[in-house]
Amino acid sequence: MENNLFFDSKRYCVEELHAGTENIRYRAFRNITYVKRPVDEIQKLNIFVPEKYFAGEEINGYGLRTAPIFLPNTVGGYKPGPAGEPCVNKEGQPNAMYLALQHGYVVVSAGVRGRGSVDAEGRYIGAAPAVVCDMKAAVRFLRYFDKTIPGDKEKIITNGTSAGGALSALMGATGNHPDYEPYLKEMGAADTADHVFGASCYCPITNLEHADMAYEWEFGGIREYCKWNEQGKMSDKQISLSEILAGAFPLYVNSLHLKDEEGQELSLSENGEGTFQKKVEEFVIASACREVKKGTDLSQLSWITWQDGKICGIDFKEYVRFRTRMKTTPAFDNITMGTAENELFGDLDIRERHFTSFGYEHSEVMGELAEEQRIKMMNPMNYLKDDLAVKAKHYRIRHGAVDRDTSLAIPVILHTKLMNAGIDSDLEFPWGIPHAGDYDLNELFRWIDAIVTDNV
Repeated sequence: MENNLFFDSKRYCVEELHAGTENIRYRAFRNITYVKRPVDEIQKLNIFVPEKYFAGEEINGYGLRTAPIFLPNTVGGYKPGPAGEPCVNKEGQPNAMYLALQHGYVVVSAGVRGRGSVDAEGRYIGAAPAVVCDMKAAVRFLRYFDKTIPGDKEKIITNGTSAGGALSALMGATGNHPDYEPYLKEMGAADTADHVFGASCYCPITNLEHADMAYEWEFGGIREYCKWNEQGKMSDKQISLSEILAGAFPLYVNSLHLKDEEGQELSLSENGEGTFQKKVEEFVIASACREVKKGTDLSQLSWITWQDGKICGIDFKEYVRFRTRMKTTPAFDNITMGTAENELFGDLDIRERHFTSFGYEHSEVMGELAEEQRIKMMNPMNYLKDDLAVKAKHYRIRHGAVDRDTSLAIPVILHTKLMNAGIDSDLEFPWGIPHAGDYDLNELFRWIDAIVTDNV
């Protein structure tokens, strides 16, 4: 059934939320279908606008038409991400949407499909690239109703964590690219642009076709694993696969011809050491130095090297052991299937598929290999040098210094590739932070304020 795209500016509720002594009053436009031919009930978005704007007032210099649009997603593990709400938890702590409204942003949250989404016939309608296409359709809806929906449509900043961080990175890298057009037309998305201005990416689980190699390059020397309440030792076969994958990683890194700020090429030798590893170490050292400046005593950490009371280096292998290993080999494209990523690359009729030649060739379950095009469309790296893609002007990437869900190499590669493509990128490894997001919202909002003001 086809519906016309429709936004009713008179269909809203005025609501108020309290957090301690603070409160926000906002106008909520909910459950707006953003495509003409939805295939899932989740394809709706919510829009929240500070009520002050409708009285002609400003917040932090922003108004009804000039406020940036904060576009967070609720995707985790590549599962469906329903449209979110500003709220306060049981402890009285406001969420990111609440604080973004309070800061003066227009907040939009779109529901998107993901792995596990099924239709009435039991078909898997959330396989790649559905999650990206749904978010693109939501952005197109905002632009289609530019004159009636509040906020500056040329200042859309996406935000997400984990798989949601990857979605944010993809939105920043693939603006208006024709690869996604057939899917957008099929569901009746608005015929307009879907590029965004900025991408905030917390611990993005991305670059999936190379993530297994990166994981073993970093964690390959560790045989024991600890994942939530499960722990144990890897099998001899897993150890053997780990060595193969780790050995392949330098070839991939070197093929990228990454360069640092001084133009020095970042590379790895056959044994996995080199200037690229040193670059990863630099981000860890910078994280530790920031923590010391806060007054934290890190002298008990034996893997840190000191000189004249200052941190001057780390033992990278010991640092990795300090963090511990989380996943067995292969971490993402498992030879027995079962990972979130295997399900992401299924199709309408097959729940899980491989997405690397390595996983496919070593498959113990006769798994099929996903189409090359679908795999391509889930990796922002594939679009950074593509002139057909309109890239976000600014990226902010945060990966916790003790995050073990993917290798530290993954955000460093993305960050460096962005810089080499002439795109502003800000990467840090926040100290003591595991796999998490939205833990530094004041800093995030300062970053947003700076990029929309500078308009570089």
